[in-house]
Amino acid sequence: MTFDTHTTELGGLPVFEYRSPEGMAAQRTWTEKHPRGHRETTDPLSLLAALRTPEAYAWRLRDSEGWEPREGDFVLRYYERFCSEVPPETVSALVVGNYEETMDLGEPEPIRDALLACAPRWTGLRSLFYADLTFREYEASWFTHGDLSAVPAAFPRLERLTVRGTGELSLPVAEHRSLRSLSLQGGGLPAELARQVMASRYPALEHLDLWLGIGNYGGTTTPADLAPLLNGEVHTGVRSLGLRNAEHTDLWVEAVAGSPALDRLEELDLSEGTLTDGGAQVLLDTPGFRGLRRLDLHHHFMSEEMEDRVREAFGTAGVDVDVSERLKVSEDDLYPSVTE
Repeated sequence: MTFDTHTTELGGLPVFEYRSPEGMAAQRTWTEKHPRGHRETTDPLSLLAALRTPEAYAWRLRDSEGWEPREGDFVLRYYERFCSEVPPETVSALVVGNYEETMDLGEPEPIRDALLACAPRWTGLRSLFYADLTFREYEASWFTHGDLSAVPAAFPRLERLTVRGTGELSLPVAEHRSLRSLSLQGGGLPAELARQVMASRYPALEHLDLWLGIGNYGGTTTPADLAPLLNGEVHTGVRSLGLRNAEHTDLWVEAVAGSPALDRLEELDLSEGTLTDGGAQVLLDTPGFRGLRRLDLHHHFMSEEMEDRVREAFGTAGVDVDVSERLKVSEDDLYPSVTE
């Protein structure tokens, strides 16, 4: 679940969805025919207001506007229209999504190619969220992004990149000198993708957020695949690490506990996973965890007693700890947040 709402903020800016005049007209027609239906709306007055200060928004783009005939270039035509109305040099944050009924999940290239075609004009882009979809639109395991390695390369000044959908994602990047934050979200992180992240060179990287997921959805990444990071050999500037939505969170706690990288971390996010009392005891027994500034454990399977112990121990140490969303199930039913 978890992916139940669209992001409302990116790069410190509120998200505003772009609609062309034709799209808004089609939207009104659809609403009149389906009065009980629901569509996200962008009205002409709010669009005019946003266009006066385009730099104040993170702009949300759809693959289309949902009503155009399915033609090979319909995504590009929509992106080109956006570039004609919103000065490209003012755009610092983009949210790409959502796939409409017009998009074939087996053919993700039109979105990627339209983004790359417009990339030279978006010279000031700093933040990109690729495929901000909710589970009501598409389940996390359905994504087929393919090779997105050209996307970071197309935006050399990009600082924040989030991609939702990791099952069939390839992201080998030789070097990107500006990227400070990388988040890969999904129901399962393939080991090959994890190794690509380890092999990529990101000299400015400070925040790395990996949704590990479960084996049934391609989550084959193990601590061995992230050994270069945990051993302090790559991405040595990372101060905020997310190992989220893990099928075996306790295993990852043990891996981090014995990691040279722990001494450099300021924030550790183990949320959305399957933390039990066993993993929590490792957290309590390892002094390095108490040197963190923030520890996120929400959505866990600790007992009430252990939850209290963790809250008290880390609170006393001055760590901002989140132990919310305790789930009460047997250990045979442990499950991370993003499952289907």
